[in-house]
Amino acid sequence: MSDDSSSDSGSNSGREANPLGERVDALLKRAKPERAPGDVPVLTEVVADELARRRTGIDRAALERIALDVERAVLARLGPELERVVNENLTRALDTALGKALDAVRAELAVSVRQMVREAVATSMVNALKSDQQ
Repeated sequence: MSDDSSSDSGSNSGREANPLGERVDALLKRAKPERAPGDVPVLTEVVADELARRRTGIDRAALERIALDVERAVLARLGPELERVVNENLTRALDTALGKALDAVRAELAVSVRQMVREAVATSMVNALKSDQQ
């Protein structure tokens, strides 16, 4: 639920004050006609009264403790799932990178082995031809 502009000036405790919002609140309060004792309140008055009544029963320290408890609970539930997702993505990325690196090394090794075999065969041929001439 969000605070409407018709709520009292104390309703912004816990949030930074918004000068424009405060001015709008002041204007609305001045323009609001007084209700006669038998009139039915409008919805914004009922909500504002209910919010004000609820806020008086909870102190700031209790709210901070509740916020910390909620934060810990959310992190406790999200932590394992977040770790699992990160591990899966990291594993996938590492597998891909490692696969590419190994493919490059394999190709480079194949070229080197081919070159060494050619050189060895050429050297053998040269030696065989030299021995035939002698």
